[in-house]
Amino acid sequence: MGRFIPVDPFDLVIFGGTGDLARRKLLPALYHRDADNQLPDGSQIIGASRQELTSEAWRTEVAGQLRAALSADEIDEAVFERFLRRLHYARVDLMDTAPWTDLSALLTVDRVRVL
Repeated sequence: MGRFIPVDPFDLVIFGGTGDLARRKLLPALYHRDADNQLPDGSQIIGASRQELTSEAWRTEVAGQLRAALSADEIDEAVFERFLRRLHYARVDLMDTAPWTDLSALLTVDRVRVL
């Protein structure tokens, strides 16, 4: 593993959080970063899409997808639970002109945001 440069806690928003790219590539890669202790405490990952879901429902969906995508030896249950606690969900519709109140409520003030 290369040199790890610590970063401040951040909010990462994945637009299309219920889609194929998030499910097959982004979320497994982020799980691996968490397993390598590269996600600082307090960082959160916010899935955003048009589907009507709660954060808990999205966590359950992601948990099943990760268990299907990762081999058993890649899953450390303590890391897995820590990773799932980082996950939140916000319904947003890019075609809707209404404010994105679900998403804005999850974002932390004065924090690095990756959108």
